[in-house]
Amino acid sequence: CPSPIARASYWRKSANICASIRSQAPIVNNPPRILIVDDNEANRDILDARLKVHGYELLQAVDGEEALNAARQHLPDLILLDVMMPKLDGFEVCRRLKGDASLPFMPIILVTAKADSADVVAGLEAWADEYLTKPIDQQALVARVRSVLRIKALHDEVQAQAADLAAWNRTLEQLVSDQVAEIERVGRLKRFLAPQIAELVISS
Repeated sequence: CPSPIARASYWRKSANICASIRSQAPIVNNPPRILIVDDNEANRDILDARLKVHGYELLQAVDGEEALNAARQHLPDLILLDVMMPKLDGFEVCRRLKGDASLPFMPIILVTAKADSADVVAGLEAWADEYLTKPIDQQALVARVRSVLRIKALHDEVQAQAADLAAWNRTLEQLVSDQVAEIERVGRLKRFLAPQIAELVISS
């Protein structure tokens, strides 16, 4: 079997792999980063003012295309997304971001005056995570934001744990493979060498 030193080396290597994967895994920024998207400056400023007092890092985008660019550049932890906008509406922005496998999980709350059930269904079918209707209630806004950010944090933690588990599994598979190879080597030595010489080679 591999020596204690060799086994320790394997586990150190695995721990380093896990640390590397964990460092690359998406995590919620501190403070959380929120992207506000609305073509109406007054609406953006209202959301900005209501959230700023809670210590969030706030970014703004004025239309759908700018929202896509800002999301890919800054990787916000949460997007507050208006539905009715020029160029690209909120539904299309939501579909594009959620359909981009290169991006980490970025929850999206649709913020709109369209409160019909058909509009809510359309938003959820575009893979939005939450829905807020205008005029926005301050307490509802803060509660939804906190709730979705908790979901984001839990999602990222589960991803990091899954990456750690995969790394440990790969290291364990390598350790088993090396042990099998060592057993086979010992068997060959014992077949072709005198017992005393074979034991001397193995112990060295």
